[in-house]
Amino acid sequence: MDILTTVLFLLPVGMVLWLANLAFRKRIEGQTSTERTLKWVSYGLLAALYAALIFGGLVLQGLGLLAQSPLGQNLAETLQAAGLSADALARAGIGLWAPSLLGIFLLARPARRLAAKYLRLDADNPVHGVALSLSALVLVNLLATLGLGLKNLSAILEQQGTQGSSATLAPAFWAQNISFALIALVGVGWRARRTIKGSLNRLGIVRPTLWQVGLGLAVGLLLVPLVLGLELLVSKVGLGADPDVERLTEQLVGPLLMSAPGILTLGLAAALGEESIFRGALLPRFGLVLSTVLFALLHSQYGVSFSTLIVLLVGLILGVLRQRYNTTTSMVTHATYNMALGLISYLGLF
Repeated sequence: MDILTTVLFLLPVGMVLWLANLAFRKRIEGQTSTERTLKWVSYGLLAALYAALIFGGLVLQGLGLLAQSPLGQNLAETLQAAGLSADALARAGIGLWAPSLLGIFLLARPARRLAAKYLRLDADNPVHGVALSLSALVLVNLLATLGLGLKNLSAILEQQGTQGSSATLAPAFWAQNISFALIALVGVGWRARRTIKGSLNRLGIVRPTLWQVGLGLAVGLLLVPLVLGLELLVSKVGLGADPDVERLTEQLVGPLLMSAPGILTLGLAAALGEESIFRGALLPRFGLVLSTVLFALLHSQYGVSFSTLIVLLVGLILGVLRQRYNTTTSMVTHATYNMALGLISYLGLF
């Protein structure tokens, strides 16, 4: 995902969250009419985003079905030349519209009330309602990727020559994760009802003690042999790594592992963006388990594989650090873990 695409996709998400926070502020101030208007505008914009995804998904599914019919022979040949099958296109379309329907459903009051029974959510808080609905975007990303197929996606990237280099991937990676961090800040009320200091405190991004920094470094380093040992054990019992996962991961991340700046990017950028959203913003409201599952499913390049379980395990440990200490500690752990694995790959040690 290039820089422009990242910004264009995440900008409306930030806008919806800002409006929802502004609505909540008006409710606190007793301006119920303004609060109601802003709330429905934020809900409407989010519903429009999902409607666009539903429309796009139905179009893709329709094209996939057309390509399977005698009338779509030319379309099927075009798709084949692009490294796609008609079935994959149809499945990707379903992966777009089906979870988008869930996103719209989660905006409904009954769904918010049901979620509030199990999560630390206020069914009448527009910020919580928007955050709950936005979680469906993780499923959109995952199911569309699975529908398209990791092998097909890898073939498309290879055919288009978009593997790139560290010089091209690093700015896009930073842009994505800086956008995640800004969305986390806006999501907890920055520029609407909290100062930057208050927003950072809500996210748990605070100045750590030396002990917490040392703990983060130690846990990050200890995770490396744990994960590598699990991977070795799995390979010994004959499961092994998914070749499609390895190929796609190499295309998306591999160039970053070929230089020191790339390895630093992989560690620091991911720690900034992913920790701000999942451990900082979501965990206090969604809880440890759900926020970690969403974190694992965000890594759609792993599909549903052993690598996904590894991300889930790492996410749980990061979440416990957030609960017991702060998000800054989990950031140190995340960065250390990513960079240590990157260094091992760079040196060819595993």
